Amino acid sequence: MKKKIAILGSTGSIGTQALDVIAANSDIFEVEVLTAQSNADLLIEQAVKFKPNVVVIGEETLYDKVNAALEPLDIKVYCGQKSLASVVENENIHTVLTALVGYSGLIPTINAIKAGKHIALANKETLVVAGEIVTKLAIENKIDILPVDSEHSAIFQCLVGEYINPIEKIILTASGGPFRGKDRSFLKNVKKEQALKHPNWDMGAKITIDSASMMNKGLEVIEAKWLFDLKPEQIEVIVHPQSIVHSLVQFEDGSIKAQLGLPDMKLPIQYALGFPRRLKSDFPRFDFINYPNLTFEKPDLETFRNLSLAFEALKKGGNMPCILNAANEVAVDAFLRDKIGFLEMSDVIEFCMQTINFIEKPSLEDYIETDKSTRQAALNKIK
Repeated sequence: MKKKIAILGSTGSIGTQALDVIAANSDIFEVEVLTAQSNADLLIEQAVKFKPNVVVIGEETLYDKVNAALEPLDIKVYCGQKSLASVVENENIHTVLTALVGYSGLIPTINAIKAGKHIALANKETLVVAGEIVTKLAIENKIDILPVDSEHSAIFQCLVGEYINPIEKIILTASGGPFRGKDRSFLKNVKKEQALKHPNWDMGAKITIDSASMMNKGLEVIEAKWLFDLKPEQIEVIVHPQSIVHSLVQFEDGSIKAQLGLPDMKLPIQYALGFPRRLKSDFPRFDFINYPNLTFEKPDLETFRNLSLAFEALKKGGNMPCILNAANEVAVDAFLRDKIGFLEMSDVIEFCMQTINFIEKPSLEDYIETDKSTRQAALNKIK
């Protein structure tokens, strides 16, 4: 039988590429659910092509438009955040691809896990905000959380067949983004148009800014802790401008395994959806001759303070990563709206980490309240 897939965030970068993967493997996968926040036109286009059972549009004012377009196709249409959070419980779904942006992915992912759905995780913030709760639920419900981020997919691929062999450390690679090698005097005056020009990857605005500030790598560090049950000192970050080596694992005997490939998110998406099978693809192949020099360097933690703040949040634990994430989401939005400068994003995050009430063992309700109070504090700081 075909695997029935729910794609949360089908109109974004990951969602559209996932649909390309599904279209190329229509004998294996079938779309059961598609969701989008506000891109009604693309959502309708996708639904007409893939004919899911259910569609959800987050923006309630767009419901009539989407419903009118899809009603002749007998596709159920719902709207709003509650529908988004509950649609994942559909009994026909095998795997939920969570490709939502930021904190919004948390509750739908938790609901999907409780409903026994396997998770293809492209929403790192879910584990950043509430990693302990989410991973515990996954174990209790006997479901897989399969990483879609290229770095975590690389680690996961390196660990296949190595389950009895303890990890000494993992090495997450970072491209360095558009500002690699720049100093603070340069970064002080950069504009969003510069920050949105990533040298290697084509991503959404939020994750592209996170990459430019190195916060994306900081969030990935926290995500890796929960995905692979690691201690902070077992996670290392190294800058690799070519984005060919996607990440590495070092084992206790000193041996290192790496996963390599051209920067193309379709490969980790396909690996997560098809696991444990490696599905044949026509993706472009990497050729060493075209990349005679693969280089590596230490990250500049003084210039790109977000990465050091993320390590600090990871070591502190509790609700501190939740504070880090909420403050960052507000700061990135403010930067994209020209309300603050590039370097000021770190100032906002650090302020929130120093002022929001720390909770050592938070409940889900604590995380929800922490997110809310942090966002308000960040907005007040920006004003």
